[in-house]
Amino acid sequence: MLSRLKKFILFFGDLIFLAISLFLMIAIRYPQASWLTNFQNHLPHFLVVFAIWLIVLYINGLYNLNLKTNSQKFFSATISTVILSGLISIIYFYLSVQSTITPRTNLFIFIAIFTLLFFIWRNLYQALVSPLIPKSNLAIIGFNKYTETLIEELKNNPGAGYQTALIFKEPSEMAKLVESVKENNIRAIVVTDDFKQNEKLRETLFSCLASNVVFFNYPDFYELLTGKIPVEAIDASWFLNNIRGGEKNYYNFIKRVLDFIGAILLLIISAVFWPIIALGIKLGSRGPVFFTQERYGQNEKVFKMIKFRTMREDGNNRSMTIEGDKRITKFGSFLRKTRLDEIPQILNIIKGEMSFIGPRPERPEIVSDLEHQIPFYKTRLLIKPGITGWDQVSGKYHSPSLEDTLEKLQYDLFYLKHRSFYLDLIITLKTIATMLSREGR
Repeated sequence: MLSRLKKFILFFGDLIFLAISLFLMIAIRYPQASWLTNFQNHLPHFLVVFAIWLIVLYINGLYNLNLKTNSQKFFSATISTVILSGLISIIYFYLSVQSTITPRTNLFIFIAIFTLLFFIWRNLYQALVSPLIPKSNLAIIGFNKYTETLIEELKNNPGAGYQTALIFKEPSEMAKLVESVKENNIRAIVVTDDFKQNEKLRETLFSCLASNVVFFNYPDFYELLTGKIPVEAIDASWFLNNIRGGEKNYYNFIKRVLDFIGAILLLIISAVFWPIIALGIKLGSRGPVFFTQERYGQNEKVFKMIKFRTMREDGNNRSMTIEGDKRITKFGSFLRKTRLDEIPQILNIIKGEMSFIGPRPERPEIVSDLEHQIPFYKTRLLIKPGITGWDQVSGKYHSPSLEDTLEKLQYDLFYLKHRSFYLDLIITLKTIATMLSREGR
């Protein structure tokens, strides 16, 4: 996909400018000394610094192709990256670098140079490089509501690398499909109808094979575009074809081991903060430090989830939380934004009731209600619930509304289908970014 090419160019460009920043720092810092000797002394340690910066750039969303360099979000993400990467780099230098390098001065010069070059490079990319990589022309074939949904999602995701060139909404238009594909240099065709039920449509699509066109059905392309599964466009056969639990036994075993070890370590590391958080909760409002509530776990097994209390005691057992909920205390708001209220759930992980990553657990009565309103809602219970998940790092706040709950399920089904160590790593990095930016609930 062209979007992967664009991301690679961004990544490679960042790496080049990190190296240039090191070169310029050495030239400024040691103008009279041997450049080659100093470069050899600095490079091994700065390779670690490069890795730190590239990882933080990623978790702060600076490889999101929809992010414009003239936006406030880009500026904020860049400043956050500079601060966080700088602090981690300084800690690394003071812990591991020998006296042949003076970390404080060298790092500040390096950071200043790279920050300037980064802004210049990213603006040049957006103005000059990105337009040189043309978008792939896309044809949409559909005689239903999904066509409009797809057009809207393409507008919302300009960085995906596709532009709508043709739309066939009427069956009578299909006669000119092959000719139109060639004339408009169509590189991909999305069929929003079930072509298995339409023999004439299948024959017409088959005739386009010689044009080297990539074919997508609607659910697959929607998933590729948004990172969600369109619940309204799938049926039971989708689950039979895509959810292969038996193939995940090795993954499930290793994940459980990592969950247990990670939870024990996190419990030890975080133990010093528990009394401080408890004091903050007590000073904020009267009531217990912890909040427990029955939730559904894997395969509808009920367990008691534990969290630090973030609401007034009389507000915890009423309706679901909404954005700007006045029941949340000031200290509770801080805990929610930083996700620190979730820390006690490591006890649930140790007991095997939860995982670090998975769909968020819901109350049994809510599940019972939603399963009658949203198709396949209970399929999210096929795996263990988690402290964080694909939905939580989507960058959107989801209210308890039916529409938002449906979207949450779409993210959960994407994770259910694609769960892997790689996806878990991505979610972990994005969760760290959310905690540091305090963009939580």
